[in-house]
Amino acid sequence: MNIIDQVPEYIRSLIPYAPGKPMEEVEREYGIEGSIKLASNENPLGPSPKAIKVLKERLHQLHLYPDGHCFYLKQGLAARLGVSPDQLIFGNGSNELIELAVRTFMRPGDDAVMAHQAFVIYRLVVQAVGGCCKIVPLRDFTHDLDALARAITPRTRLLFLANPNNPTGTIYRRNEWERFLERITPEVLVIVDEAYFEYVRDPDYPNSLSYHGNGRNILTLRTFSKLYGLAGLRIGYGIGAERMIDLMHRVRQPFNVNAAAQWAALAALEDHDHVKRSLEVNREGMSYLTKEIASLGLEQVPSQANFILVRVGNGQKLFNQLLRRGVIVRPMGEYDLPEYVRVTIGKMEENKRFIKELKELLEVKSKSSEA
Repeated sequence: MNIIDQVPEYIRSLIPYAPGKPMEEVEREYGIEGSIKLASNENPLGPSPKAIKVLKERLHQLHLYPDGHCFYLKQGLAARLGVSPDQLIFGNGSNELIELAVRTFMRPGDDAVMAHQAFVIYRLVVQAVGGCCKIVPLRDFTHDLDALARAITPRTRLLFLANPNNPTGTIYRRNEWERFLERITPEVLVIVDEAYFEYVRDPDYPNSLSYHGNGRNILTLRTFSKLYGLAGLRIGYGIGAERMIDLMHRVRQPFNVNAAAQWAALAALEDHDHVKRSLEVNREGMSYLTKEIASLGLEQVPSQANFILVRVGNGQKLFNQLLRRGVIVRPMGEYDLPEYVRVTIGKMEENKRFIKELKELLEVKSKSSEA
């Protein structure tokens, strides 16, 4: 039998992640210029100037293999977080760390519990190793921790949480999180994806690092792609117990984090001014967009991240209409939210342009309905 025909059904039935088109291709296709991208939750200010500086200074070293242990970045981040360097693992974005955890701790037929409208990569990776995804509905666009805990079975090995959640921007809070942890046994690894944690302003937000230890198996995932503006270099990190991290390192490929990413991440970590400016831009943009969206009579999900989920009726149609006007957002049909689009907080001029184009499209729709 042909080897292609022997690929198992759980691989054949996977639906690949669908990235958006490059901005240059969008402009060429629609004959437009000056388009703006508010689709991928990137930092609109770009990377730290300190990160750019160190990259320019060290480009002549790109013929050398990267440090396979991320030694200097590991030391710097461990000091910042107050953890042992042996509790850290770095990856080609958080996505690789999700895959490393699944490959390390799951076997074909094992269960992983996750929310329905959570980061789509969780279920893709679990299915790719022959695992079974137990999907739990959100409650009010938020992780239902009680329901997630009830979904655990003797075959459950992993439980995924995103706080804040992508694509809804919602968080679960301290009391429900602590109640949830009381129900979790050491047989289950809780993976807490905190890619957007720096943006959260709610005082009841539970920083998962504070709950490591005491016999709990928690792996916290974070990234340099969002606040630090290094999405193009792909670098994320995980924090967990030393034994857990050691096992994941055994699965990790050598040199999985490129040298440029390591240099830039260490420099960005020390650029407190850039972090401060980035948070200010997000707060101002969030305030402006939430008010303007509300004034248009559209429903939106209160967000603690750097994006807003907006109900627009037909998300794919509005996406296409905005695309032709040079404004790129993210339709949410992939997440079974076909009436919604997700809009990243941009620079103020980008936010205003989005509102202008959205308002014009809604006015056109209103007039056509009246006719």
